[in-house]
Amino acid sequence: SGPAHWRSNWAESETLLSSSSLLSFSPNVCAMQQIKGTDKKYFTNCKQWYHRKICSQPTVITYECCPGYEKIPGEKGCPAALPLVNIYNTLGVVGATTTKMYSERAQLKEEIEGPGSFTFFAPSNEAWAALPTEILDALVSNVNIELLNALHYHMVNRRLTSEELKHGSSFASMYQDSHVHIHHYSNGIITVNCARLIKPDQHATNGIVHVVDRVITAISNDMQAIIDIDDDLETLRTAFAAAGLTSILENEGQYTVFAPTNEAFEKIPAETLNRILGDPVALRDLLNYHILKNMQCAESIVSGTPMETLQGTVLEVGCDGNQMTLNGKAIITKKDQLGTNGVIHYINELLIPDSAKTLLELAEGSSVAMATKLFVEAGLTTHLTGSEALTMLAPLDEAFKGSVTMTPDMRKLMTNHIVKEQMSSKSLYHGQELETLGGLKLRVFVYRNNLCIENACIAAHDKTGRYASMFTVDKVLTPPMGTVMDVLKADDRFSLLVGAIQTAGMTELLNQQGTLTFFAPTNDAFNALGQAELNKLMRNPGELSGVLRYHLGEGMLVSGGVGSHTRLKPLQGEKLELGRNYTVYVNKVPVAHADLMATNGVVHAVSSVIKPLRESQQSFFKRSLSRRSNSF
Repeated sequence: SGPAHWRSNWAESETLLSSSSLLSFSPNVCAMQQIKGTDKKYFTNCKQWYHRKICSQPTVITYECCPGYEKIPGEKGCPAALPLVNIYNTLGVVGATTTKMYSERAQLKEEIEGPGSFTFFAPSNEAWAALPTEILDALVSNVNIELLNALHYHMVNRRLTSEELKHGSSFASMYQDSHVHIHHYSNGIITVNCARLIKPDQHATNGIVHVVDRVITAISNDMQAIIDIDDDLETLRTAFAAAGLTSILENEGQYTVFAPTNEAFEKIPAETLNRILGDPVALRDLLNYHILKNMQCAESIVSGTPMETLQGTVLEVGCDGNQMTLNGKAIITKKDQLGTNGVIHYINELLIPDSAKTLLELAEGSSVAMATKLFVEAGLTTHLTGSEALTMLAPLDEAFKGSVTMTPDMRKLMTNHIVKEQMSSKSLYHGQELETLGGLKLRVFVYRNNLCIENACIAAHDKTGRYASMFTVDKVLTPPMGTVMDVLKADDRFSLLVGAIQTAGMTELLNQQGTLTFFAPTNDAFNALGQAELNKLMRNPGELSGVLRYHLGEGMLVSGGVGSHTRLKPLQGEKLELGRNYTVYVNKVPVAHADLMATNGVVHAVSSVIKPLRESQQSFFKRSLSRRSNSF
């Protein structure tokens, strides 16, 4: 609301920021946030003040006497209340001297000096100076009619404080009862016909003055009429008609339209544009993505804010200096074209929502350039640009190690990164199987901290396209090629482990159906025990089985499912303590190679034999042996 509400609400921390005698605890002091290097000021509240930036520009907090008060030498704050004067003289007091001069020229002086109770939205001197010369000349050359009408449009025939200027309200002006439209935003900014109130609540004996930052004009057209008469928006006009959306722009409401110019449409590849224009669903989504549910004047934006569109997703509406931005880009060429049912901002770039895109377009707009290239090289373009219901699993660029070339195996692998249904990651559940274009079944694992498909975990929000969706994943999929036992036999690093499993009589366990997590000691791990210890262990199947079972966890735990503290129950012994710090650790032993996927489990290679955290290896082996002998 107006600054009067903030006179006594400032936290004591603020007093530390200023040694000025105008402190927040002092009477009738208002805090202002001023953009450095400019005269642009905003009445501020704590929420904005802590940001210390407006439109990415640094600000300073200054203190001023609240409207109608001034300082007394030697006293704190602004204790002296100024006597009220009439509106005509108040214009001078608040520095709106050009408005005061024009009021006299238009013979409005008598009216605003006399009896009554008026609200005057008075343009600042800078606002008059910013008017195009031809408009100002037209007003000044016909002071009795045009200028008087223009000034009357800035007036309401009753006193309205800033608190009474409610969001979305409108009031009949004193020019033919034409309405002025008020927006009172949650960040404290108030606009009238998109002009910002820069000095609100300047009380007068016969009303109140609010200084505004531009000259406002009467609004008679709805947004459809504005689009109809502007040749720059011809393609947009055609698109709205084709999508059957013209009624939105004619109906009552308070919308914001980001209107792409003809130039914006011309920048889009013809093939893409024709596909969308020929698809009513995609076209409707595209156009609704350019319309906000609420009316946002340019001056209401002080920082990037996500705002909901009629299409259902959000646009980041922000600003950078004097530029208004969309999704971080300064593409707005003309601001605040007001209609009776909203505001239009012109943009020179078309905004295409995900819901109007093909899989290929989704991928091209994301950080998965390498995957995109490989999908195309694998001959999958027709799937990526067609209307099949699919879900692409697209690994991040950093998931690919070294240079990747297209081979028959790579082609097959990329085909297995596309699932035969359009899915949402929110609908996935633990144990679900997803069929790929290559005919493979991929398993879904749901963990407390992650959602994974085989070894690859979801790394970003879904992108939902027109027919297909894209999941960004953190790794290249390694689909299972056999059982845990098959995985170990196929890898030379585990030759000693394979022998140990056979000695311990555990081959069947690792071949049968199930879900196991095996922290598999490599040859290096066994050799590190020393030859004597290793020989002793291998001669004792019971002891060996106990050791190996301690390395086998119940359930499938891929590396992406390991949090900072994760526990896993082994087939024998105390719980395994897992954690991650760049790499995964199990009982403080780092995993050397994670996620060797198998049909009945997952293998993680470790370079040391794992022992319980609270006992020595020797006592661990002894306990395993005694447990084993007690079980017979």
